Amino acid sequence: MLCAVQVPCGAAAETALAVAGVEVEPVSREKDVKAVLTKVGLGEADAGLVYRTDVKAAGGEVTGIEFPEAAKAINDYPIVEVAKAPQGALAGEFIRLVVGEQGRAVLSRAGFEGP
Repeated sequence: MLCAVQVPCGAAAETALAVAGVEVEPVSREKDVKAVLTKVGLGEADAGLVYRTDVKAAGGEVTGIEFPEAAKAINDYPIVEVAKAPQGALAGEFIRLVVGEQGRAVLSRAGFEGP
């Protein structure tokens, strides 16, 4: 089971599978990663390709298997302060929190790679 190609998790899956040289014909393509994870967790699918972060968040409902080709399927999550934002100073504080030691530790525990 995979996400639809039009959504980030589907595009990432296509990249990882291409790098691995694997062709699959998924039983279904779901609207988002949560739908894939839910169906696997409920036993409605034998396997699905989802993000490491979602496997961790599932808290043991599913078992994740790492594979090296996934490293080529990276989603970037930019963080920026909007010019002339009404609370620009607060936005700047938030950005410093996220990219600082505390934010990086939280992201790491959730399975994200650091900024």
